[in-house]
Amino acid sequence: MNEIICPNCKKAFKVDEAGYADILKQVRDEQFQDDINNRLAIAEKEKQSAIIIAEEKLKSTYQKELAEKQTEIDVLKEKSKVELIEEASKKEDRIRELQSIIDKAEVKKELELAKAVNGVEKERDQLLNDLKNKDTERKLLEKSLNEQFKNKLEHKNEAIKLKEEEIERLKDYKQKLSTKMIGETLEQHCETEFNKLRATAFQDAYFEKDNDASGGTKGDYIFKENDSNKNEVISIMFEMKNENDETATKKKNEDFFAKLDKDRRDKGCEYAVLVSLLEADNELYNSGIVDVSHRYEKMYVIRPQFFIPIITLLRNAGMKSLQYKAELNIIRNQNIDITNFEEKLNKFREGFNKNYLNAANQFDTAMNEIDKSIDHLTKIKEALRLTSHHLRLANNKADDLTIKKLTHGNPTMKAKFEGLSDEVL
Repeated sequence: MNEIICPNCKKAFKVDEAGYADILKQVRDEQFQDDINNRLAIAEKEKQSAIIIAEEKLKSTYQKELAEKQTEIDVLKEKSKVELIEEASKKEDRIRELQSIIDKAEVKKELELAKAVNGVEKERDQLLNDLKNKDTERKLLEKSLNEQFKNKLEHKNEAIKLKEEEIERLKDYKQKLSTKMIGETLEQHCETEFNKLRATAFQDAYFEKDNDASGGTKGDYIFKENDSNKNEVISIMFEMKNENDETATKKKNEDFFAKLDKDRRDKGCEYAVLVSLLEADNELYNSGIVDVSHRYEKMYVIRPQFFIPIITLLRNAGMKSLQYKAELNIIRNQNIDITNFEEKLNKFREGFNKNYLNAANQFDTAMNEIDKSIDHLTKIKEALRLTSHHLRLANNKADDLTIKKLTHGNPTMKAKFEGLSDEVL
């Protein structure tokens, strides 16, 4: 029998061999289990310690790698920031440069436009002043011409009055004149009267017999006179008819009008004058200078006493006509100058408007291109800003990186940790 003391109540009791063996077995099993538990606990602690050490080692390795990556990221970030800053600075400088160009272009455009407008206004004022001067000159010239025509009309009325007086005087002189011309021809009389005044009144005049019968007929005398510029003042074809001439006996003045007109035209004379003693009792022809231009252009019939007066009157009229023609040419040229001046002004205005529109179009095109460049640079600036934003997000993600996040869902790292745990066990 074996005696066993109870550890709780301290009392001894006896058990047989079988009971003792059973108790002993229980004790041993409990001790063995305690040993196993202790050893498991120790193994668990060692395992946890190994895991911690492995984690610390892995963490240290990862932290080192992360530090290196962070360093690289910082370097890249700094480099990128520098480049971005430099690029942004360049873009800002370019924008400022373009803005300066735009401002200068605006100022230049305004200055050129103001200069052009001032020039046009000055030229316009000058043109208006010239037009006013031309208009004043025209009015003065018109006034002068009107006064001259008025004086001419007054002189004409006075000449008519004198002519009427002369007619009355010459009527009384008629019979004496016919008596005086007996024994000399009418042609000789007219030539003699002209030669009396040739040296004083007709120094540069031509007065000769018409000897050219190539046209079939010829007149009696041709009178011509030119001014100092070789411009013809007057030209007259004369035909002389005396009742004593056998060819003119019983004929009328109008019987010779057609031939005289033909001779005038053939010899290129401006006027035709019939000096006639025919129809001695005809009061029309005895009244003085008779204008028959209603029958034949620029034709007159006179008595011999009006031979010199008709030349003088027609010559003075020719000189006045030349003067009026010259004045009219001056007025015509002035009007042409004004017309040309207005045409040049209109042409200048059209050219200026065209150039201004072309310049405006080119300026608008340049402004559009500059706007496009600014838009492009703005887009680049926005892209750089977004790049900086994404780099900042990447940096935040790197800062938020942990071992747990790195190993989560990673079978390779999970297998390595499991192998490490087995080695510890």
